[in-house]
Amino acid sequence: MNKSIRAVVFLCALCILTVAMSCKENTSKNQNELAFSQPKEELAQPKKQLSKEFKDYWYAGKAEITSYKLEQARYGEIREGKAVMVFVTEDFLTEKQVKADNYSPDNIPVLKLNTTKNFNTGIYPYSIMQSTFFPVSNNQHLLKASASIQEWCGHVYAQLNNRDDFEVMAHSYFQNEADQNFNIAKTWTENELWSKLRIDPKSLPTGTFKIVPSLEFTRLKHKPIKAYTANAKLKNGNYTLNYPELNRSLNIEFNSDFPYEIYSWQETSKPGSGSSDEIVTTKATRLESIKSAYWSKNSNADEQLRGVLKLQ
Repeated sequence: MNKSIRAVVFLCALCILTVAMSCKENTSKNQNELAFSQPKEELAQPKKQLSKEFKDYWYAGKAEITSYKLEQARYGEIREGKAVMVFVTEDFLTEKQVKADNYSPDNIPVLKLNTTKNFNTGIYPYSIMQSTFFPVSNNQHLLKASASIQEWCGHVYAQLNNRDDFEVMAHSYFQNEADQNFNIAKTWTENELWSKLRIDPKSLPTGTFKIVPSLEFTRLKHKPIKAYTANAKLKNGNYTLNYPELNRSLNIEFNSDFPYEIYSWQETSKPGSGSSDEIVTTKATRLESIKSAYWSKNSNADEQLRGVLKLQ
């Protein structure tokens, strides 16, 4: 074989080897990317078996709507207003993390809680809403939570999604908060406790543990959305949660028998920047509760139901 032929053979072999190595590297990269993109398996506890009374109450095609007299602490003073809790079961899409429009065996049944608060601070009003999606199986953390706060200075929004980690997105008109996207490790969240209570109060965490405070609290107080050390006690229809680092406590009074209705709650903390160090307490006391397919009650005639709930 002359030198020219040997050179051509060598170049061909080199090209084949280069292509093979290139293909191998690309395959390895794709495999790594695929493995990285797959969600981590959350260490779930055994699913809670739903009782007949649970199904009869929560799967009757109606939501539970409860109104509360609200005494909201803001800027060191107590503001009178109204709060509403809406509990309803629905199917949840795990990938898009929204309510499912259609049934699928891949959907996750959740107990959704929408909580609203409305009160005035002097001349201008506040409107607060939190939404939490929690699996009725009660064997893992919440799937999603969000909170929005509107008042005349502007509005803020925060959302937590349960994926590989807790993915947090927050937007605010405050310069130091602005637009944020970050992850935190999965742990207890205050937002999920209310739904856990309605499913099984005995499953509420007690002792000392790490927990993410409610999105409402962190936004109103301009605190980082992260886990803080807390301790909790459960006794005879009373659940108390304390955050030593935040000088804050939450106390929930509820019916110790099914369906574990929430009678009242109190939240005690320091007012925050620009106010005195005096401890102030937010209180909510139940007014009325109804079961209703409220999404179909949207005519002017249906406004009478707001009178029943003492929201007029």
